[in-house]
Amino acid sequence: MTTKIALITGAAIGIGRATAFKFADNHYHVVVTDILSSEGEAVAETIRQRGGSADYYDLDVANTANVDDVCDRLDHQFGSLSAVINNAGIAHKQPLQTLSDEQWDLTMDIDLKGMMRVTRAANKLLERDGNGAVVCLSSIAGANVGWAEHIPYSAAKGGVTGLVKALAIELADKNIRVNGIAPGLIRTAQSLNTEHSVGPEGLEAMIPGVPLGRIGSPEDIANVIAFLASGDAAYMTGQILTVDGGLTVSL
Repeated sequence: MTTKIALITGAAIGIGRATAFKFADNHYHVVVTDILSSEGEAVAETIRQRGGSADYYDLDVANTANVDDVCDRLDHQFGSLSAVINNAGIAHKQPLQTLSDEQWDLTMDIDLKGMMRVTRAANKLLERDGNGAVVCLSSIAGANVGWAEHIPYSAAKGGVTGLVKALAIELADKNIRVNGIAPGLIRTAQSLNTEHSVGPEGLEAMIPGVPLGRIGSPEDIANVIAFLASGDAAYMTGQILTVDGGLTVSL
């Protein structure tokens, strides 16, 4: 019988999708959430076809009412949560000279404030579990290095570090651990986007700078997320793990 419940935001594609499959393999009931409904439904259906347990919920992390409603529904359905994975985010190319207040606010609202919204709404469910875990996705852009023409994204991902540390202290007495991950170059739809990121050729050109000699996969990050949410990391909280194949330590 499934006893562990994991809520994953942005779980329709990329790192979130890989994380959903990883948690299903680890015998969690997976709550797949995203604004990409058809892709999210497909992830949940694939988990079920593989013998796992999953539901899909439409969830816009920038919408407080939507976040609160989903967590209320999970409260009635399960009564507790074992893990919350704050993965949903956007990364748009936005040069400073043309950056608008609205563009800045949208990125902050999704990439940073969205994590606060979800954690706030899920707080009581995690506490009831008795060993709740929160994992927030940062990035080496913001946590370790800067990224030109991506100022809002870098600022938001840098802010995730402060969010993780503050949440870790505040929620420790509820036995809720909070940690983060700063992925490096990962082969996702975001990084392969030539308009807003480096694109396929750009990724390939960066391989020589990665000591481990390859671009990371979503599964590389999902594996570390699963570790941080597990009992193997029971004495670990308030940390941001860089998972980048050695890229930033070699700079």
